[in-house]
Amino acid sequence: MIPWVRLDAVQLDDGPELKLMQRGSEFSIMLGANELMNSRLSGSEEALATLAAQRLAGRAGLRLLIGGLGMGFTLRAALAVLDSDARVTVAELVPEVIAWARGPMAPVFGGCLDDSRVSLIEGDVGEPIRARAGAWDAILLDVDNGPEGLTRTGNDALYSAEGLAAAFRALAPGGVFSVWSSAPDPAFTRRLRQAGFSVTEVPTRASTKKRGARHMIWLAVRPG
Repeated sequence: MIPWVRLDAVQLDDGPELKLMQRGSEFSIMLGANELMNSRLSGSEEALATLAAQRLAGRAGLRLLIGGLGMGFTLRAALAVLDSDARVTVAELVPEVIAWARGPMAPVFGGCLDDSRVSLIEGDVGEPIRARAGAWDAILLDVDNGPEGLTRTGNDALYSAEGLAAAFRALAPGGVFSVWSSAPDPAFTRRLRQAGFSVTEVPTRASTKKRGARHMIWLAVRPG
């Protein structure tokens, strides 16, 4: 079997080491001993975008905000279904993840960062969420491991009652807040509803072949 090779690593301020690993054409991003994502398993990350786009079908000039670049699966899935007048902003907090996307993982990204509809921000996704009310038709959040995160305690604010209230304000009426998690979280579902969202929980397989681990996606819609 081909061995895993460590390509790069970064020590996070308030967490363990984030590592980029490669085995042949397969990539893995790991936090300590925990695998956060793998280039062979893209199903639930793609569903994060496609499920939200289905809810917004028929709207022109969609404005999407994606929190977390990862391996680009959510971004690529969004671009595949959006019209040419859509605009997608991606916020990624860890600069090394952006460097990996443009460097060793460029084949995985397939040029999606160069799409004219895409803007990439190096920074906290909470900033564009809080910047202006009604700015987004959809906010797609794949930050950390979901509401029960692993990498940064600062990410907890995105999933708190205050963070959900900010997301609600940032969405246009009828907008979608789509959230990825490695596991269900009933308390988070309750917080979404308390924030005013209409909520649907969608269990989704990690693999595009409908096998493997089952992740959770919340589709939270701002009424209107």
